Amino acid sequence: MTSPGAPGSSGPFEQHHIDADTLLRRVVEIISNAKSMPLSNSVIISKDEVLELLEDAVGRLPDELRQARWMLKEREEFLAKVEREADEILDAARIRAERMVQRTEIVREAHHVAGRTVEHARDEARRLRLEAEDYCDQKLAAFEIVLERTMKTVQAGREKLAATPLPSADAELGLAGMVAAGPGTDMGPGADDAFFDQDRT
Repeated sequence: MTSPGAPGSSGPFEQHHIDADTLLRRVVEIISNAKSMPLSNSVIISKDEVLELLEDAVGRLPDELRQARWMLKEREEFLAKVEREADEILDAARIRAERMVQRTEIVREAHHVAGRTVEHARDEARRLRLEAEDYCDQKLAAFEIVLERTMKTVQAGREKLAATPLPSADAELGLAGMVAAGPGTDMGPGADDAFFDQDRT
C-alpha cells in the first residue's frame, strides 16, 4: 500500500498550481498501478490519498468552470468582433462599389450630354452657315439686279449720246458772235430761232 508521504510518490500537496484534469488523471494512475488482491479484481490503494486528490479536483472544478466560461465568453466576444469587422469590411466594399458605379454612371451621362451638346452645336453651325449662304445669295442677286439696271441706264445714255448730232460750224460761229456782242445785241429777226433750231437738226 502506498502512503502519501512515501518516497517517490507525488502527493497533491507538492504542487499547488495543478488543474482538476491532472488530479483526476493521478487518481486513475494510482488505481491502475495499485496491487491487485489475490483471486479478486480489487486493488489495494490509499483511501486518504485518493480522497484527497478527488476533493482537491472537485475544489478546483469551479475555477476550471469559471475559466471555461470566461474562455467561452471571450470566444463569443472574439467571434462577434470578427463578425462586426467582417460586416464593416463588406459594407465598406459595398459603398466603394456603389460609388464606383455612380461615378461610372456620371461619366457615362457626362459623355452622353457632351455628345448631344456637340451634335447640337454642329447642327446649329450648319443651320447658321446655310442661312448665311442664303442671305449672301439674296444680297448678291439683288445687287446683280441693281447692277443690271444701272448698266442698262448707262447703255441707254450712251446710245442717246451717240444719237445726238454735233452742232455745225456756222452755228458755232453764230453762237460765238452772239456771246462776243454781249447782252442787248440785236442779231436780227430769227436769230434766236436759228440758234435753237440747231438742236432740232
